[in-house]
Amino acid sequence: MKFQSLLDEFVRDARQCFGEALTGVYLHGSLALNGFNPEKSDIDLILITETVPSDAQKRAFMDRAVLLNERAPAKGLEFSVVERRYANPFAYPTPFELHFSPMHLRRYREDPDGYIRGMKGTDADLAAHFTVITHAGIALYGAPVADVFGPVPRAAYLDSILADVANAEVDIVSDPIYYALNLCRVLAFARDGLCLSKADGGRWALEHLPEEWHSLISEALVCYASSQTMRTSVETLVRFSGTLLHLIREAA
Repeated sequence: MKFQSLLDEFVRDARQCFGEALTGVYLHGSLALNGFNPEKSDIDLILITETVPSDAQKRAFMDRAVLLNERAPAKGLEFSVVERRYANPFAYPTPFELHFSPMHLRRYREDPDGYIRGMKGTDADLAAHFTVITHAGIALYGAPVADVFGPVPRAAYLDSILADVANAEVDIVSDPIYYALNLCRVLAFARDGLCLSKADGGRWALEHLPEEWHSLISEALVCYASSQTMRTSVETLVRFSGTLLHLIREAA
């Protein structure tokens, strides 16, 4: 697997910091869905613990994770720590004890103790992450996926992924590749119950959407797999996103 040594070190650090309270470490996202692009994808992980980790444990782990993040792909590591009792039966929105993504790096470096105290709460995005884990997640360490994660209700998953694309008609202008392909995979779930990577979502859309949109989707797929940028007009992008949002809401 790509970045295997990095994942091995992540697991080692988690085991050392959280000890016997660590239920398992689970890979999700594009790397688990075979849609990974090192220039455009991050490495997505969930850590499940039996009990709430102490602030000292979280600080020790964060210090190590920040160092590992320097060796991660362009978009870095993203992970959450969740207590096992919220994974089955699934709780929504899901409580979490710690979260990190590279966008929080500066905040952590400026005030690590404040970050540890404040970076906990609930996160609706975990419904999407847990759904990917139950469909295609990989247990890097610990208890098997089926023993830890319960089913995520369709309504919770849809609410989570719809929130991510709710402003697509605006956001697609600045990030057309992400939103074009993400809208496709959201529609694939809404219509057919499929849990797909962005690339597979685009390929699904080529088989299920009118030919009118094939050029845009094909361009997004090519650009996602390369360093190219999309040249589709803003007007067409906005019209595409509006059409797919309508189809998604209709299917939901």
